[in-house]
Amino acid sequence: EVQLVESGGGLVQPGGSLRLSCAASGFTFSSYTMNWVRQAPGKGLEWVSTIHISGSRTTYADSVKGRFTISRDNPKNTLYLQMNSLKPEDTAVYYCAKSPDSLFYSGAVYYRTAPLFPRGQGTQVTVSS
Repeated sequence: EVQLVESGGGLVQPGGSLRLSCAASGFTFSSYTMNWVRQAPGKGLEWVSTIHISGSRTTYADSVKGRFTISRDNPKNTLYLQMNSLKPEDTAVYYCAKSPDSLFYSGAVYYRTAPLFPRGQGTQVTVSS
């Protein structure tokens, strides 16, 4: 059974930083492309970022490009999202999501598909002064 457990969320002031983690189990983590998606209050799921199996290829939504960094530690079965220069509009529940395979597509593809992938229970990030 696929299990994804996110952690690291919290309350942070605008301009601050947080590092989210996602512990994966129940599948061969190193064989799957992984993603982060988020859901702001009253809105639908939004793709944030994707990382290929080796970590050598990444892609980001325009809204977070240059501020967020996705990474993974395959021996530890863990996915990360380093979030810097946080803005109030980044307030959302953040989920890690498992791609169906090891392939890597463009951001335009993940924009449409990543919100449909299996995901964890999420971790709340609130950016407010």
